[in-house]
Amino acid sequence: MTEPTYSVAVIGAGRPRGKEGATGFGMSHAHAKGYAATGHCKLVAVADLVEPNARAFADEHGDDDTQVFADFREMLRKTRPDIVSICTWPGLHADMVVASAEAGARAIHCEKPMAPTWGEARRMAEAAANAGAQLTFNHQRRFEAPYRTARRLAREGAIGDLVQVQLSCGDMFDWGTHWFDMLLYYVGEEPATWVIGQVDRSTTRSVFGVEMETQGLAHVGFASGVRGLVTTGDYLHDGPARTDGTQPRREALGAMQRLIGTTGVIEVGVRGTYNERVRILNGDSAGWHEAETIGAGHFEEAIAAGIADLVACIGSGHEPELSVNKAIRSTELIFATYESSRRRARIDLPLASVDGNPLHDMIAGH
Repeated sequence: MTEPTYSVAVIGAGRPRGKEGATGFGMSHAHAKGYAATGHCKLVAVADLVEPNARAFADEHGDDDTQVFADFREMLRKTRPDIVSICTWPGLHADMVVASAEAGARAIHCEKPMAPTWGEARRMAEAAANAGAQLTFNHQRRFEAPYRTARRLAREGAIGDLVQVQLSCGDMFDWGTHWFDMLLYYVGEEPATWVIGQVDRSTTRSVFGVEMETQGLAHVGFASGVRGLVTTGDYLHDGPARTDGTQPRREALGAMQRLIGTTGVIEVGVRGTYNERVRILNGDSAGWHEAETIGAGHFEEAIAAGIADLVACIGSGHEPELSVNKAIRSTELIFATYESSRRRARIDLPLASVDGNPLHDMIAGH
């Protein structure tokens, strides 16, 4: 039996690839290539406020039948796609996810972070659940070789029982959404029970329209006794200036991941590139030794793997690796950290009595 072909629509074309000064060129291009690689998806429409960008995207990834829209709601109404990919800034995600779910999309794949506020993140999850839509978020590092290798080694007992996971990165929100997701990935998706955190806002900084902390610290507790420690800031340098006025991503000094067990340590070196080395220290040999990594070696390969997985899960009843059920838990840790800093207290989970963004509340209060 021939497998079905799903119609795909993309919201947010990004700039044409190769255009100087483009903000990363737009993750939508990687999404489109991922759908094409499955052999079961057809790009039927793209929506973007900048018509030339949408047209260039359709020309590259679609065919003569691919439609171009300026209004994503009109696109959803007229094309009724099976799958919608949302590749816009975080502040736009909630309305687009809700509209896609209400339009009858069977699957919605959205870029991360989920949303600038905890209330918007929950609203997206609830809308998808109410509509019976499969909702996923692009935490593609779950498919990348270094992280899959580190988790496999830990699960195989290479460092005994897992005791603590330490992660460092640039910020709690834009980069941290990946790192909190990785924390849960390493602990086997065990829900966290509490968070205690502190953040500093000594300099003004925003990424994709969302205000960030300068430095931060999150201590995360799990019922199993495993602890997570996420640190942010300590920037090494700024990247090249962007022509659209957004600030460049900064590389964090000492950015890395460390899994500490009862009999050893696994380290993943992550300084903004892929195919990072994984090394292990245990009783099997003297000193550190490097582990062979298996998995996606580049972010586009990882995005394609995630898309192949979510497409395979449509209608099967299986939970995608990038499901909203996982994304909502890592997103909760971001806002719980901010709320802990705001209240100067430990936050027991689930996170209650918070709808907005506690960091933004603190900034407004000053």
